[in-house]
Amino acid sequence: MARTLEWKINMELVEDGDTTEARAVLDTGKATVTGRGSARRNPEDADVPLIGDELAASRAMGDLSRQLMRLAYKDIGEAGAGLSGEVEEDAPYGWSTPVS
Repeated sequence: MARTLEWKINMELVEDGDTTEARAVLDTGKATVTGRGSARRNPEDADVPLIGDELAASRAMGDLSRQLMRLAYKDIGEAGAGLSGEVEEDAPYGWSTPVS
């Protein structure tokens, strides 16, 4: 069965002095996940706001990615897949074989 979804991420960037804060929000329809990131310009560096935007946004997307992965692992466990007591990094994809 084919399925197509479109998820949109809302990215908000706020610059205050030498610091840029980013907030990335994703609504999956089941959960809303918010990633945060920041960047601080060294006062000795040239003032190029785009660089701070890119760094803060990429860090917010990384945070969002990690949270979405944890949510997926939780959903996998709730669906009866995976092994009990496993840690996030070791969580397998797919259904586990029932133990007799």
